[in-house]
Amino acid sequence: MAEELIISKGSRQDAYECLLPQITALISDETNVIANLANVSAALRQSFNFFWVGFYVVDSETELVLGPFQGDIACTRIKKGQGVCGTAWKEEKTIIVPNVDEFPGHITCSSLSKSEIVVPIFVNNFVKYILDIDSHLLNDFNETDSVYLEQLAKIISKQC
Repeated sequence: MAEELIISKGSRQDAYECLLPQITALISDETNVIANLANVSAALRQSFNFFWVGFYVVDSETELVLGPFQGDIACTRIKKGQGVCGTAWKEEKTIIVPNVDEFPGHITCSSLSKSEIVVPIFVNNFVKYILDIDSHLLNDFNETDSVYLEQLAKIISKQC
């Protein structure tokens, strides 16, 4: 298990390409889901200095519950179809929000969050977890983030 991350100083793509193998190694021998999700949250936040990084867990057919995260306190429960996380869960797809104030029904956990990317994580063909990343910058996420975070979602789905 890695005790420290090597953080790329290059492009965001370089950073993901450096980080994903490290996360794979970090969680490959650990069977505890909470520990793995906590370390993935920490690794993403440490590597990219995002405002908030965390997971929501499908708690019932209609509700997500807050899981491991790094950042300010967060919304504890989110209904399916509500906010960015609930919408990504319902639509079973990654959602990039350049400006959270312009997303219909956005749930404001912190006014410091300006943009967001949400990635569903599938286990046995069902959404089991939601990866939620917020930035204090407008328009901070793009297709590069989507591609690499979806790869990360696949890595996580194999371990959880």
